[in-house]
Formats: sequence, C-alpha cells, structure tokens
Amino acid sequence: MPFNGFTQEDYAQKLIDEYKAAGVAPGRVWPQSFNLGDVLYWVQHEPSFGKQAVFLDDANVPADVPSYATLLSYRQQGVKIVAPPTWVLLALDAKGKIVPSQYARDAKRAGLDIITWTLERSGPLKNIGTNPFYYQTVLPAIQNDGDLYEVLDVLARKVGVLGVFSDWPATVTYYDNCMRRQRGHR
Repeated sequence: MPFNGFTQEDYAQKLIDEYKAAGVAPGRVWPQSFNLGDVLYWVQHEPSFGKQAVFLDDANVPADVPSYATLLSYRQQGVKIVAPPTWVLLALDAKGKIVPSQYARDAKRAGLDIITWTLERSGPLKNIGTNPFYYQTVLPAIQNDGDLYEVLDVLARKVGVLGVFSDWPATVTYYDNCMRRQRGHR
C-alpha cells in the first residue's frame, strides 16, 4: 500500500466496513495485523472493533523479541492484545522444564492480553529438527507429540493466553475438554 490511491488506512477501514455491512457484531471480531499501524487505526477510529484488535508479532529469532518498554508502549498506545509466535512465550527453567518466558511475564506486567500462533505447524514433534521455528526456545524439552500438551498447558495455565491459533483444532479442543472436566465443568 498505497495501491492506486488505496492507502493502508483505507484497507484497515474497509476490513471493518465489511464486517459492519455483514451485520457482524464487534464483539465477535478480533481484527488482526502484523502492521501496528492497522491495529492503532482500529483502536483510534473504530474503537468498538479496536478493543479486540490483535497485534501479531513477527519475531523470527530471540533478538527480534520486543522488550518490556516496547510492550508497555503498545499498551500505552491503546493496543490490548499481542500475538507472538508460540516460541516467544516459552522458556526452559534450570531443570529443563517448560515455563513462561520473560516476554510472557513482561506482556502481562504491561497489561496486555496474549494470543499465540501457531500450534502444530511444525508437523510431528519427533521430527522437530526439520521445522523447529515454533519451539526454538524449548527444543531440548520436545521429544514427542505428547509434549505438545505440555506446551499447551504452560500456555493456558501459566502464561494465561486468551487463545491459540492452531492448524489442527482437535488438540486444543481435546485439551480444553479434559481441563473442563478436571475443573468440574460439564
């Protein structure tokens, strides 16, 4: 953008206009973008939709991970939800157990809610060496597909994510159903 006079702001507005034209209630929409400008546009110009706008973090390696000061600046600008890749939210403790990362703790301290992406994009975890991106901070703890439930449990119970983007929703659904039973919900 721009493209033939159509600006990035026009694009951000058109997305919301399409939801409005379709009669979709703002509370059912979680507009998301890797472009902070889009999220800030929705927060400022479409606040009923902007309150659930998600800023997707595109960190590729640990050096790309935003600092606490940066996360706090997002919140101060009106961003309420960040969505980093899964590996950004995870670390290993001294015993090699999966725990929340510094980013996860910093985001919460800054007052941000968190959604993460993308569970199960890597394929079978026994072959994780072929696509380690989503688990790069916890690779020594990943031995088999069952370890995905440990990752999911840390994300849900210790990080406290609002949601998890997944390529295979059966895993998240199974986890949620098991945890609801454990908590006594039917």
